[in-house]
Formats: sequence, C-alpha cells, structure tokens
Amino acid sequence: MSAEAARVLITGLVASHGVKLRRFLLLRVRNAADVPDMLQEVYLRMLRVPNVESIRSPEAYLFTVAHHVVQQHSLRQSAAPPSIELTEMLNSARAVPDVDPVLDLDAQQCLEQLQSELDRLSPKLRATFLLHRRDGLSLDEIAERLGTSLPMVKKNLMQALVQLRQRLERG
Repeated sequence: MSAEAARVLITGLVASHGVKLRRFLLLRVRNAADVPDMLQEVYLRMLRVPNVESIRSPEAYLFTVAHHVVQQHSLRQSAAPPSIELTEMLNSARAVPDVDPVLDLDAQQCLEQLQSELDRLSPKLRATFLLHRRDGLSLDEIAERLGTSLPMVKKNLMQALVQLRQRLERG
C-alpha cells in the first residue's frame, strides 16, 4: 500500500472516529487544553505506521495508540518536579504576617528535605506517590492513568512511602 493510500485510510478513520477519540482523551487528562496536542500526536503516530494494511482492527489500533499517548502524557506530567508547589507553599507562608522566623526556617528546611527525597525516588514511585498524595487520585485512577495494574500501583505507593519515611527519619 502506498503512503498516499495509507494517509487516505487513516484520514477516513480519524474522520469517522474523531469525536469519539476526542471524548476518549478528554476523559483521561486533567487539562482539556492538552487534548488538541494529544490528538495531533495520535494522528502523527498513525501516519508513521509502516504497514497499515496489516492492522486487523483499525478502530482498536487507533484507540490503542491514543491510550499510549495518554500514558506518556501522564508520565511526563507526573515526572515534572513538584518544586513549584513547594515553592508556592513557602512563599505563601512567608506572606503571612507575624510568622515566627524560626518556625518559618524550620518549615522551609523540612520542605527542602522533602523535595530532595522526592527527587531521589524513581520516576514510577514518584509519579505514583504524587498522583495519590498531591493530586488526590484513587489507586484505580492511578492504575488507569499510568497504564499499570492495581497491585503494581499499591506496590509502588508502598515502596515510595517506605523509602520516604526511612530517608526522612535518617535525615
């Protein structure tokens, strides 16, 4: 099949399932503004498929590609350092009048130590921990977002908690 024929096939597939695909992505991301970029990534990946005629179920393949795009997007989002949130917390604490400077310094040191220990976690453990504790997602939601099993999410969360506790108690 020529590249042009593949493009026509994929264009038809996108045209017939575009609304459903957009809804699929909207349900799986936190920021709706990310969906157009993700749709474009799905289309580009579909166009890069070398042997389109070997796809047995084009609709299933389209949504599988979309699922992978969502997973990668989620990992990129959760791998972003949480220092912004910690910095905001420090700045808001400093903005409060009549704060004891000793307590402020102690809080700042605790937050810096926590940030340092979060940075030392593996990307999977950090993502699981932050999605659960910072973003408030359930274990099932984390499993879906990261494309992993519920037992693996439980294991990763437990490992993250144990590692953080051990490191913070030592520090």
